[in-house]
Amino acid sequence: MIHLPIFSLIAAMLLWASSFIVLKLSFQYYHPIWVIFGRMVVASLVFAFWIPAFRRIRFRKADIPILAAMALCEPCLYFLLEANALKNTSASQAGLITTFMPLLVTLGAFLFFGERMSKRALAGLGIAVLGVGLLNAGNISTETAPHPLWGNTLELLAMTCGAAYTLLLKRLSSFYSPFFLTALQAFTGAFFYFPLLFLPSVPAPAHFTLEGVLSVVYLGLFITIGAYGLYNYGVSRISAGKAVAFINLLPVLTLFLAWLILDERMTPLQYASSALVIFGVLLNQEPQPVDENGWTKKREKGNGANGQAL
Repeated sequence: MIHLPIFSLIAAMLLWASSFIVLKLSFQYYHPIWVIFGRMVVASLVFAFWIPAFRRIRFRKADIPILAAMALCEPCLYFLLEANALKNTSASQAGLITTFMPLLVTLGAFLFFGERMSKRALAGLGIAVLGVGLLNAGNISTETAPHPLWGNTLELLAMTCGAAYTLLLKRLSSFYSPFFLTALQAFTGAFFYFPLLFLPSVPAPAHFTLEGVLSVVYLGLFITIGAYGLYNYGVSRISAGKAVAFINLLPVLTLFLAWLILDERMTPLQYASSALVIFGVLLNQEPQPVDENGWTKKREKGNGANGQAL
């Protein structure tokens, strides 16, 4: 029987892979800012039923800046970067860039939490960087990827925000429930993106179509609530390093869905570069002893908050 956190993370990856496809489709109908705002509103309307329960949560003063930083990283900056990335690159290549996230989490844990980074991890990071460099070198502009180099760069910046979010989430999840943290992301995202709707460069929808509306609803229910809820639960139950390793499933799932639904193809050089990136990421994966909070035992500082999840 599959352990529940493992099942949750696998399901989250499948949903996240579908989000690259649905985002590309939704951008055909609405501006990315409207799509992201819409999905946040859909999720917030669902979470609104639990506001009375959230009011009973005891917030610790020291956690408020961390909660704000987590929400700023994702969904605010993350979705802003990813939406613009998918306007410029293909869903297949964007999905591949997500494999960088486990490496960035390892690097962030080393820089900010004093966790050990082995030579093997450094080698994996170097190989993955080389793979992404070759991927960008082999890029050609297409109708679905007009500016792939710029799009891939934005996606990499989005993964940097995602890595920071994962580390902050792990620290907070020992005191706050994954459900509440997911709701906080939805509410914060809705407030963050609302003023952006009035920018001159963000045209309002000329009309609403069934396909466009269903895409936004799908993103709000199944991705913002479903995928993030499952991922947050998984991170709260197992080590951050093991949880983020499931990101490795994203490029394979995204490539398959992009081929099946969007009819996307990559060049032989891009497939070879993809294999190099995945090899680098897999090289980085090595078992680490963890403590009861899900951090490596060699870690000395910043262990995260102690307490019971609500």
